[in-house]
Amino acid sequence: MDTSAITDDFMNQMLAASKEYTIVLLKAGPVQDKDDLRQIVWEHGRRNFALRSAGLVSIVCPITDGGPLKGIAIFNTGVQETKQIMEGDPGVKEGIFVYEVHTGRSFPGDHL
Repeated sequence: MDTSAITDDFMNQMLAASKEYTIVLLKAGPVQDKDDLRQIVWEHGRRNFALRSAGLVSIVCPITDGGPLKGIAIFNTGVQETKQIMEGDPGVKEGIFVYEVHTGRSFPGDHL
């Protein structure tokens, strides 16, 4: 990997053009034995698609390795609005999920 093309000027330009996002880490909550767990998680997914469609979320990334981290989402909203959105999530309301909110930055051209 050649880093010689990545000048200090380029790095400063990229840093100046970066944008702030809110990142949510979704984790397993204390409730994992509800009879309707699958349906609640399904509705959680439906809500994620609606948030993405409304432009509130750029990336939704379910984690499927069976560990305690269940997903990552990158929101286009501030911390307080993101917390309000997450408090309305069906899985969070039922205790299936808990979440952490963090601020982060991304650079022009970043995408999946």
